[in-house]
Amino acid sequence: MDFLFFIPILFFSIILHEFAHGYVAYRLGDQTAYYAGRLTLNPLHHIDPVGSIGVPLFCLLMHLPMFGWAKPVPVNPLRLPSPRKDMGKVALAGPVTNLLLAVGFTVLLKVLLICQHSVSADVAQRIFLFLQYGILVNVMLAVFNLLPIPPLDGGRIVTALLPVKTAVGFDHFFARYGMWIILLLILTNAVRYLILWPATLILRLISQIL
Repeated sequence: MDFLFFIPILFFSIILHEFAHGYVAYRLGDQTAYYAGRLTLNPLHHIDPVGSIGVPLFCLLMHLPMFGWAKPVPVNPLRLPSPRKDMGKVALAGPVTNLLLAVGFTVLLKVLLICQHSVSADVAQRIFLFLQYGILVNVMLAVFNLLPIPPLDGGRIVTALLPVKTAVGFDHFFARYGMWIILLLILTNAVRYLILWPATLILRLISQIL
């Protein structure tokens, strides 16, 4: 049952995450994602065999925190008015979208708690579980993607904030080792300890809606 809840929510969340990158880039002047057919909510255009299928299944089987990613939306920094600054905005759009989704699921949960007597207990319990997963998955995705390790969004944001020379060295190092570091964090479950405190804090803040 957990699998049936987690996978659709994860797919929906990471697709909106990538769509947000492309949409913000588009609004800033870069139409690369649009012409590549990636400015769409069609999941077939975003599924990555490893990040959208392999990693979530591995996490599920190994009882690790549920992570995943879609194919990165193509962005051409040279088409942006202020490439470094605007790439930071494009990167930030993904995690912000996940946090907004978490808030949206929380609002729906609040509505369910108010109206739960209008539906059967079994249906209410299933919807309650679905919405809880929606909140948890999106908070975890947001915090995970904000880790300051390129190619994660947090790394791109750091690059946009660093002085140019420092940013070049930062990008050069993580272009070679970033993905390996991310995979190592996931496989060793060390990522759990990196995201647990900020995720817990965000969940507590969001819970104030209830």
